[in-house]
Amino acid sequence: MKHAPLIKVLAGIALVLTLASSPAMAAGDSHNAKDKAPALYPNATRKEPKTDLSSEKEQKALQDGLDAANAGDKDKAAQLLQPIADGAKSKYAQALALQGLANVKYNDGDVKGAIDLLKRSLDNGVMSNETYFQLEYELAQFYLADEQYQQSLDTVEKWRAEGKREWADSYALEGNDYYRLQKFPEAIAAIKKAQSMTDKPNPSWNQILMASYAESGQGDQAAQIAQQQYAANPNDPDALNNAIAALMQAQKYPEAIQMMEKARAQGALKKEVDYVNLAKLYLNAAQASDDPKPNTAKAVQVLQDGISKGIVQQNGENQKLLGDCYMVGDQPDQALAAYRKAIPLAKDGEPSVAAGAILLNDNKFSEAKSLLQQGIDKGVKHKGNAYMMLANANIGLKDRTGAIAAMKQAAQDPDSTEKANAWLKKNAPGK
Repeated sequence: MKHAPLIKVLAGIALVLTLASSPAMAAGDSHNAKDKAPALYPNATRKEPKTDLSSEKEQKALQDGLDAANAGDKDKAAQLLQPIADGAKSKYAQALALQGLANVKYNDGDVKGAIDLLKRSLDNGVMSNETYFQLEYELAQFYLADEQYQQSLDTVEKWRAEGKREWADSYALEGNDYYRLQKFPEAIAAIKKAQSMTDKPNPSWNQILMASYAESGQGDQAAQIAQQQYAANPNDPDALNNAIAALMQAQKYPEAIQMMEKARAQGALKKEVDYVNLAKLYLNAAQASDDPKPNTAKAVQVLQDGISKGIVQQNGENQKLLGDCYMVGDQPDQALAAYRKAIPLAKDGEPSVAAGAILLNDNKFSEAKSLLQQGIDKGVKHKGNAYMMLANANIGLKDRTGAIAAMKQAAQDPDSTEKANAWLKKNAPGK
């Protein structure tokens, strides 16, 4: 017979939100042709304004303040830039001082404050196109960091429309925004556009692409990308974990097992979670099989291998998992031994209840009752079922009062209320 799942393995793709580094603060915004790099926005629709910065003293203070901001000296930056932002005659100096203060706010964790200052800087308007559009793109990044995804999307689209610049990172930024807005087809299109524009795409873009495929019901596509990424980077543990997670999310459990076993044979499984997930995969496969013993034996072997290598800790959770593997494999004696080891180590009462269930099945009512009560007191997820077993232990001990009390507790749980009330109606009418 097929076994109902005992442990479900839920593996989500770890999505990395990478905020691109802020553009260099345009301290000089130099107008000396010899110092200028090739124009980034030669076709911008915005009219290039004239600078109004003429005071050498003000220019030096601005430069020193921006240098301090770039160096992470927030106190010096604020001391130099705040007076310029508040009262400089030059609107250009005010704009750049506000930008420097915005970066100080951002680096100090005040993203909303940074957004406010950067918007004021842009609204000021007296900046070259090179500086203006770099700061507008930075604002889109700030909005993303502040989880204002539609604002980020609107800003980067405005930046592209007015700046007339095509840049791979900007489409990746859009893809991230679309993903967060749960517009997965648009996210996929944006990320693929970004990847098509460079021969060195950021690895985090693939994570957004995989997650978008998975969320839109295209798990096979997500798994394919993950496997390709791992094949290209076989020594990268993150690529391995992403590939395994994508396969599991696509419910390609045999493929995930095969990949993990290959990695284990090569010594690439380094973390406890890797061994635990592999054991859980084997356990899931066992529960779905008419003959669970071969896969439960493999699950046990994986855990014992991890324990012998010092990777898997013999804690309550792992000992409980080992007991579950033995139990599904129809080895109750070994399961009971594992549960007993788990009981003093566990944070909850699950191992106690699992051990009590085995003892109850063996008609060892007194010990079963003790363990079941211990588990209930410590806390279990399915309290109603635990009380039902406790009632049965009391019945075995011919403790009618105890059985009724336990059944009344079971009747309070939606999962067991029907059975418990039916028993009470038949065996304890009027109580």
